[in-house]
Amino acid sequence: MRTLIRNVTAITLDEEDRILQDVEIAVEGKTILAVGQAPPDFRPDQVIDGREMVALPALFNVHTHAAMTLERGWAEDLPFDRWLNEKIWVAESALEKEDVYWGAALACCEMVHAGTVGFGDHYFWMDQVARAVEESGMKASLAWCQFGIGAEHEVGGVVLEDTLAFARNWHTAADGRIRCVLGPHSPYMCPPDFLRRVAEAAAELDVGVHLHVAESEEQVRNSLSAHGRTPVAHLAHLGVFDRPTIAAHCIVVDEEDLAILAEKGVHVAHTPKTYMKLAMGMAPLERFLAAGVRVGLGTDGPASNNDLNLLEVLRITGLVHKNRVGDPAAFPHDLLLRLATQGSARALGFAESGVLRPGAPADLVLFDTRRPHWTPRHDLAADVVYASHPADIQYVLCDGQVLLRRGELTTLDEEHIRYEAERRAFRMVGTPMRQVRQYQA
Repeated sequence: MRTLIRNVTAITLDEEDRILQDVEIAVEGKTILAVGQAPPDFRPDQVIDGREMVALPALFNVHTHAAMTLERGWAEDLPFDRWLNEKIWVAESALEKEDVYWGAALACCEMVHAGTVGFGDHYFWMDQVARAVEESGMKASLAWCQFGIGAEHEVGGVVLEDTLAFARNWHTAADGRIRCVLGPHSPYMCPPDFLRRVAEAAAELDVGVHLHVAESEEQVRNSLSAHGRTPVAHLAHLGVFDRPTIAAHCIVVDEEDLAILAEKGVHVAHTPKTYMKLAMGMAPLERFLAAGVRVGLGTDGPASNNDLNLLEVLRITGLVHKNRVGDPAAFPHDLLLRLATQGSARALGFAESGVLRPGAPADLVLFDTRRPHWTPRHDLAADVVYASHPADIQYVLCDGQVLLRRGELTTLDEEHIRYEAERRAFRMVGTPMRQVRQYQA
């Protein structure tokens, strides 16, 4: 498929940070062929009128729990321990394999509408998430969550060998759009011997690791008491960080931790909306960046932040951290855009994405700037960060395939997915189905 986008403004996020006015973007197959002027002999199969639109590299959500769309709004106004123990894990005790497919499919609908084409998922029954990703046309790095404390404690009784089989079967599937990593839950849930086994298995499979790290002062104290090391140092000691790793959160870290994260090339997933909603404290983004730690932005799961709108995370990240450090010039909008595009894409294993230039994957979004909140258009990149909304997004392309056309999904049956997801969500928590109409195919 050849696509030509005409008369568009392109925020390239390239090395020169160029914003190109009234240009063409030519896409051939999965790749951007030209940004500026299409080759004279280029014959497109489809043409998109980009007048008064802004093209941006598509967003990547570095850390979420996609199927937790089913628990959206179920555990509100609770501290983290009660949120987890009294609501989330209780609801998940009724989770069925097919539920995960519908919850993940709902998440894919939501993320595409918000300009996200790739995500890092950490949950259960990841073969069902892979199925949803394959059908959606999106990209994903999938980690099957494991606790490592016995099959009787695992969701569905799935043990490490099962998750390794999943990784073998699905890694690089869907024409390379799916990548698999191993997903131990965290150093506070997983025993050291299990974490060592995970690190060894990841090396054997040549895949990475995705887990939760250092989410609270209590976790750090408990790690020091049990292991004589902080969670970060503990994982490094066990060899986990010898594999490419996404470490979600890292809210409580010291200078030695930062040095380890930087030296090992760990990608920290920064999800500030969840930290604020659960009053967990705020991870020190400025210290990560100053220490050379790699960072990507994520939403976390919709049970803890209620949506999968990475545009909102962009805005929150800038506002919160400018205020934290007392400097309105800190965290400029071009940096924030790079964290949500290039930073997250690299963490997920899609290192070539996140820029509009010839040869890059054709992962991009088109914003309609004719709405009042874009006017006047002094700084379009700043407008994306601080003024845009998912409803502004008219087109989304992933590997050159149009996933959203004039605001409508092209690969997923949104109405059917919404119906099935809500029906299953109410069953999980023991609530009668509120929706009286029946879905009609």
